Amino acid sequence: MAKKTTKVDIKDKAEKAAKSAAKTASKAKKRVEAAVHDAVEDAGSAVEKAGKKIRETAEHAMHNAAALNARVIDHAEENAKEAFAALRKIATSKDVKDIVQVQADFVKQQSARSVAQVKEVGEMIASFGRTAVEAIRPKK
Repeated sequence: MAKKTTKVDIKDKAEKAAKSAAKTASKAKKRVEAAVHDAVEDAGSAVEKAGKKIRETAEHAMHNAAALNARVIDHAEENAKEAFAALRKIATSKDVKDIVQVQADFVKQQSARSVAQVKEVGEMIASFGRTAVEAIRPKK
């Protein structure tokens, strides 16, 4: 014969089910807390890495800008020296033919210098760009 379920049996089963559910909920809560903690730690680590990379990139950019500015100043100084050298030759020239020749030579040399200087600065900028892209490109 089948045993009759009593109110006490139902209450006991309900209490056991409630305890089991509470235990399962407690375990789930702990797992969620651990997962959140790990996610926060991972996010913090990622932010630190990103900050470090940004600082490094900014330092490289400042260094590159300083190097580029120094080279442009060198070019300007070189161009000024050559211009004054041509002016000195013109000042000591004996006739107009010499003046025209000095000026023609200066313009020819300055044009070649300008092309070389622009090429050099362009190569520096391209090199800086390649370095910057390599720095932010994910490592394989």
